[in-house]
Amino acid sequence: MTDDEKSADPLVAVRDAVLDAALPDVVFDGWSEALLRRAVVEAGIDPALATLAFPRGALDLAVAFHRRGDAEMLERLDTPDFAAMRMTEKIAFAVRTRLQIAGPHEEAVRRATSMFALPLYAAEGARMTWDTADAIWNAAGDTSQDYNWYTKRLTLSGVFSATLLYWLADASEEKEATWRFLDRRLAGVMRFEKFKGSMRKNPLARALMAGPNAVLSKIKAPGEVSGPSDLGVGLPGSKG
Repeated sequence: MTDDEKSADPLVAVRDAVLDAALPDVVFDGWSEALLRRAVVEAGIDPALATLAFPRGALDLAVAFHRRGDAEMLERLDTPDFAAMRMTEKIAFAVRTRLQIAGPHEEAVRRATSMFALPLYAAEGARMTWDTADAIWNAAGDTSQDYNWYTKRLTLSGVFSATLLYWLADASEEKEATWRFLDRRLAGVMRFEKFKGSMRKNPLARALMAGPNAVLSKIKAPGEVSGPSDLGVGLPGSKG
């Protein structure tokens, strides 16, 4: 999070203080209301102010933990070396960086993953995964303005979720098995993208897809104006 964003939200410091106080005990209490109450006291935060910072209670505490990881990832990716990578390398490096950031708090991640697997919180978990995928694509320099904006983030959300679950179960040294798993998943995505490219060059395939492509052409990335038929409105992560 930038200094401007922090100054625009006076509750950032409150969330950071409470989260710092809570993290050592997540392994014992999970992302619970009891944990939040104790962390508020330990951080010396006024309970009324804490309610403003975490209006949904422990759920918002877990969300703050995830958002902090995303923010740190973006800071680490803001380098000339990252900018010089090929797109596939950028995506792999970003996912790996995000999981390495989570490494020191693996049990907290495990507890959060279990929490967001519950039906009550599944939508919030999907939204956070989508936001992580969106942050990675934006950092990588994605310029999609059509339906590909959505398919890229949807695909990466699936890759990230699967890799996270593998990472949590991985007992290999330095999580090497996870990075090989990630490479395999991304390789599969790239094979599918090449297949799509070959279909676009095939006259028969182009004729068969004329109708679907006409529909897909109406889908625009958030912020793109395409009239009332914009199918992007209301999708997770949409800014429209």
